Amino acid sequence: MQEHQPWLENPPDGTEICCGFDGSENDDWTCIKAETLQGLIFTPRYGDDRRPTIWNPKTWGGRIPRGEVNAAWDEINHRYKVIRAYCDPGFRDEVSWESDIEAWDRKYGPRKYMPWTMSGSSRIGAVYEALRRFEADLANGLITHDGCPITTTHMTNARKIAKTLERYGLGKPKQDRKIDAAVTSILAHEAACDARTAGWGQQRRNYMLTASSTRRT
Repeated sequence: MQEHQPWLENPPDGTEICCGFDGSENDDWTCIKAETLQGLIFTPRYGDDRRPTIWNPKTWGGRIPRGEVNAAWDEINHRYKVIRAYCDPGFRDEVSWESDIEAWDRKYGPRKYMPWTMSGSSRIGAVYEALRRFEADLANGLITHDGCPITTTHMTNARKIAKTLERYGLGKPKQDRKIDAAVTSILAHEAACDARTAGWGQQRRNYMLTASSTRRT
């Protein structure tokens, strides 16, 4: 992603989006990213002071403020039409976001908020394919970004980590050089790609083609 790009305003209310979520608790950051049908990846901003949906636990007393995350999802779902969201719940322990993801799907779904784990040996193949697709679409100009400086930093920090069968995952060079906004961008893009495959945008395109044909007759 290009550096020093101006940070664009969020898309207008009512825009259809797909989202990614990467959950943590007290070390890594927690993020929500979104992608439009046209391929713009952006960081939603919420609340009266328009905070980005990227939370550093160090600025919140050492723990991710789950109430803030819930408030952000409320506003995102009020402002936009969320088509699909892929959510990494973190490790399966007492700080996992699994129950939160299930609650979001009950509230905003159904079948919109889906767990999508970015770690673990059983996920190496799926993560590798998602990374390859993100890289290819970025290189070919199929996706752009809003210039979020936090995301740009996390993208710069990200490193390819060798895995089995000549595949790779995503990692950070040092513990304090975070990559969570990069991971979440990949989740948002994977959700958007799968939604397009499932027909996202087709109904609108078919309507426009039909309307255009009608005008010509």
